[in-house]
Amino acid sequence: MIRKFLFLLLMPCALLRAQSVPPCFGSAVEPAPEVSAVANSLDLEQDAPRPSCPPQSTSSLPKIGPGPDAVKPKHVSDFESKSEEVEPSPPPATRVPQPLKARSDFEVFAAEAVGHPLNVYARQLFDEVPSTFAPMDRIPVPANYVIGPGDELMIQAWGKAEVDASVTVDRNGQISLPRVGTLSVAGLRYEQLESYLGAAIGTLYKGFELNVTLGRLRSIQIFVLGNARQPGAYTLSSLSTLVDALFASGGPSATGTMRRIQLRRGDLVLTEFDVYDLEQKGDKSHDVQLLPGDVIYIPPIGPQVALDGNVETPGIFELKGDATVASVLEGAGGLTNLAAPERVLLERIENRKARVVEQFALDASGIERALRDGDLLRITAVSPKFQNAVTLRGNVSAAGRFPWREGMRVTDLIPSRDFLITNSHWNLENHSADNAHPEMMADLAQTNAEINWEYAVIERLDEHDLSTRLVAFNLGSAIDDPTSADNQPLKIGDIVTIFSRRDIPLPLEKHATFVQVGGEVNAPGVYRVKPGDTLRDVVAQAGGLTRFSYLYGSQLTRASVREVQEEQIHLSISQLQKQVLSQFTNAPKGNGQTASDQQAQLGTEQALIAQLSSARPSGRVVLAIRPGANDLADIPDFPLEDGDSFFVPSRLGTVQVIGEVYNENAFRYQADKRLSAYLSEAGGPTRIADAKRIFLIRADGSVVSSRIRGGARTGNFERLALMPGDAIIVPPKLKSPNGFVEQLPMITQILSQTAMTGVIASALK
Repeated sequence: MIRKFLFLLLMPCALLRAQSVPPCFGSAVEPAPEVSAVANSLDLEQDAPRPSCPPQSTSSLPKIGPGPDAVKPKHVSDFESKSEEVEPSPPPATRVPQPLKARSDFEVFAAEAVGHPLNVYARQLFDEVPSTFAPMDRIPVPANYVIGPGDELMIQAWGKAEVDASVTVDRNGQISLPRVGTLSVAGLRYEQLESYLGAAIGTLYKGFELNVTLGRLRSIQIFVLGNARQPGAYTLSSLSTLVDALFASGGPSATGTMRRIQLRRGDLVLTEFDVYDLEQKGDKSHDVQLLPGDVIYIPPIGPQVALDGNVETPGIFELKGDATVASVLEGAGGLTNLAAPERVLLERIENRKARVVEQFALDASGIERALRDGDLLRITAVSPKFQNAVTLRGNVSAAGRFPWREGMRVTDLIPSRDFLITNSHWNLENHSADNAHPEMMADLAQTNAEINWEYAVIERLDEHDLSTRLVAFNLGSAIDDPTSADNQPLKIGDIVTIFSRRDIPLPLEKHATFVQVGGEVNAPGVYRVKPGDTLRDVVAQAGGLTRFSYLYGSQLTRASVREVQEEQIHLSISQLQKQVLSQFTNAPKGNGQTASDQQAQLGTEQALIAQLSSARPSGRVVLAIRPGANDLADIPDFPLEDGDSFFVPSRLGTVQVIGEVYNENAFRYQADKRLSAYLSEAGGPTRIADAKRIFLIRADGSVVSSRIRGGARTGNFERLALMPGDAIIVPPKLKSPNGFVEQLPMITQILSQTAMTGVIASALK
């Protein structure tokens, strides 16, 4: 069968050569005499696929004779070198390996067994184009290089004989030199050329110097057969070796061996190459330079084992000879530092009938255990369990694992209260010493994570049912009185957790509350208030109100309120966006509104939504203080939260008119002026203003709408008396059949705190 294959492989390309067609990429050409002998002597077990040549039209056939790259000898005085014109050899070519798609049965089996694919060892060498291994035309020619047909000789002489010529060795292995004759150079080594040609020229000339180098080298044809990724005939440089040909052909296929690759020359197996030696040791001692007609044969793959787990190079390894666990681990780079050598699992197929699993340790006998074809070796990892540790975590300065000892208790782990002072406290202390303008409230919020001295817990694994038990104890009692029952004994593996009030909220009387008081008070600052203290109490601590205070416009801001307001605004704006899109998607045709009008209305509403989205509420709490109040007794007994901020502005003297008016501005407050008067001073609403939806933001944060019952219809809204710091809002007129504008007062009421913050800040400048 193989003889028939080689005959079919060689005949078409031989006919093409007779028609002066250059050999196609990867195809066979007229073989050297020894190729036929090799083809007749091969006894291959399987057929190799025949490479195909691309079709060529007759118009693309080259003319007979020297190619454009043929070099003619130069004419020199007294010496003219002529050589037989030789048909140029095709340039060296490498075949780009195709991505490996198929996997062997054992690869599939190993992937299913371990739950993930395993790489075949050394295959990654051939997975990409091996440009770094391709033979190069400019590399130095070794001294033992054998001259053959197609090699270019560059001859230079000076002195009494001046020569500068390039000649090419013809098919007969000869070069022709005038007045010297025809010289046979094929078979000479490169190191012999200069002396050989010097002696030939020396018969006619004396007193000259000679230099002979090699120019363009010949190409050779070799065959890669068997279980190769891309079997076929290859045109390579004459400097190529067995390893170069392997990379050019893409290496062994999924079913090809990497450990017994043969180089056959004539009837002999010249060498057997092991890719593992190259990968593991960099050993190329069995790499041989190729000659025309050489055959690289890749036999079927041998026995294989799979190695997974904590080894440096998990994968599938091909065995060679008697393999042991030690030899396979050595090829895989050995164990990682996380491997558990006392527990190794071996899965084996017994007599092709059943699968069994064995467990052993990598001791003296285990390391010498023999491996068989199809074995799967798993190296397990060490257990993450600490054999002698307890863990401290939570609101502590040095969380982590600590060594356990017999009789250890909580106080051995936490010797004093100072031990629990966190690093953030000391970092803040160091930072404050270097910072000229510390943000006190932010720093207090960062470090005010008070320890829960009444409750701490020990997490312990129940050795009986492997459930987690919680042993609670009083932390303060354990540290202050080591003889108390709260000073719990500790066991190996215990986890001691210290909580802060952020983890588990403490009762009001158990934690501190810091409140900032600013503005028109006699002693502005940050105050720690006792449980049950109110807003009136903390203002009293701050020295009470000054005579310039404007209590009606005071602001109490709270973090928890701000979070709720942000969520409400987010939900409302999301609903508005849906309504706007639905309004224009489902708008009835023929309603008298042009497409451009609809588009303009959509743009206006979207711009308003964008403005609302960019606003951020301050978390202001409306205290409903009566107008004109300016005494400590007028401050409500309002409970406080940690982080509250209370600001009392000085008396304001303006009223703002904002929105669609002709003169948007701040106007001087006059007690006898009504809302309509301020609107008139602002020029009144513009033609695009929505006069029916004008609303008023009071200085205390409350909102009054013109659409309240008894408001706009009776004219009471226009006759409202204003207070300093009030703001009149005139919205634009928007057509919104789906209730877009109706929802604006709710959002505006939330945002009014932010608006008033800007008003008061402007007044204080």
